[in-house]
Amino acid sequence: MQPKESVDERAFAPTRPATALLREFLELSAQFERSIGAELEVNPTDLQAMEHLLVAGPLGPTELARRVGISAGAATTAVDRLVALGHVSREPHPNDRRAVLVVPQPESRDKAMGRLMPMILGVDAELDSFTAAEQETITRYLRHVVARLKDHVPTAPRASEQ
Repeated sequence: MQPKESVDERAFAPTRPATALLREFLELSAQFERSIGAELEVNPTDLQAMEHLLVAGPLGPTELARRVGISAGAATTAVDRLVALGHVSREPHPNDRRAVLVVPQPESRDKAMGRLMPMILGVDAELDSFTAAEQETITRYLRHVVARLKDHVPTAPRASEQ
């Protein structure tokens, strides 16, 4: 009688090359993100907060907490750390004198974007070597992959919700 296959063995079952490359991409992406965090001297939660601020611009602490998926208290602690490192500042909200905004500092934004943009533009430029039809196939495949990943992430909006 053969022993039962363990979950670990099934998790690493042979896959097609495209699936294996996606897995490698995800691992490299995580390594890249960790290297940016190390360069900016922030932990993963603080880096997530910074990413949201870089994309969205200034945010209130409550909105930042919601986007990162942490409590208001944890957001306050993260913002305190980011302020101490000079990555963000707290500034008065222009339309609500009782509120504050967390604002990314230009030097930190420039440092992070100086690492991110070459990678993003380099990845995007790779599409130039494909025909328009091939690019559509790649896009369709990745759209389906994103939908499958969202099916397994409890907090991600489903494809039907977008």
